[in-house]
Amino acid sequence: MPLSEFTLIERFFNQQKVKKNTTTLGIGDDCALLSVPAGYELAVTTDTMVENVHFFAGSDPYQLGHKILAVNLSDLASMGANPFSVTLALTLPSIDENWLQAFAEGFFALAERHSVDLIGGDTTSGPLTLTVQALGLVTSGLALKRSTAKPGDTICVTGYLGVAGLGLKIKQGYHCKQPEAALKRFNQPEPQVEIGQALVGIANACIDISDGLTGDIGHILQQSRVGACLDWEALPLSQAVKAYIEDTGDWAMPLTAGDDYELCFTVSPDKIKALNIPHTKIGVIESLPGLRLNKSGNIHPLEAKSFEHFT
Repeated sequence: MPLSEFTLIERFFNQQKVKKNTTTLGIGDDCALLSVPAGYELAVTTDTMVENVHFFAGSDPYQLGHKILAVNLSDLASMGANPFSVTLALTLPSIDENWLQAFAEGFFALAERHSVDLIGGDTTSGPLTLTVQALGLVTSGLALKRSTAKPGDTICVTGYLGVAGLGLKIKQGYHCKQPEAALKRFNQPEPQVEIGQALVGIANACIDISDGLTGDIGHILQQSRVGACLDWEALPLSQAVKAYIEDTGDWAMPLTAGDDYELCFTVSPDKIKALNIPHTKIGVIESLPGLRLNKSGNIHPLEAKSFEHFT
């Protein structure tokens, strides 16, 4: 007998024990009930992933469960917020119990690591579409924003750039001698939640690298009304990405590829020494508008462009 919507929810998504004292009522009613502690603001974000737009048809459901949660936790990380609750909406072409079991396992494995409660959502029939809304707490007035970069700030990033982009190239047919790390980054990115919280009170501006470094830093420049110059030689590139560039000549890939979900942030020079998290300095915020690249001593204008769905 096929599963009903409510049996599906009960079997696969209502087994988590509520942990956070902010969740006063979870799955099972028309709405969840949450309490926001005094002195905190609520950070809210929503991301949707659609088959054949954000992920390939036939993608591993465990990895999809991880990724749809990870991309939302990454948004909270970029604001310095501590995640506590999420909702999940699934649009499914059919009910495949094995697929649902693997998806739920991937989703909850990451949720458990960050002590995140699933408090509700929706299921419906249609083309495979995954949507998560994530909620986090940040001390009032201290959320990291895109609009607060200042001329003279040092631009920093966490981790390596272009690794997930290489994973996409591999999925599209590029041959890589050791593809495992790039494919894992593309399929199962790690949200930098703890680092985001560590940047509160130190970084001036922050964004997660979801649509490519140039496009995402472009959002900071636009909203802060500043410019920037990046240093090509300083960019943190893995050996596999360097090999890809040498093989293809596509040096722009790590600047424009998305899905790394690292953090890009700016810090005043007097606070650089306060950074106690792994990071790489890759450039400087300038008062002159626009984005530029210093490549071997030559300054090149860069287009601050990221992935857009309707262009």
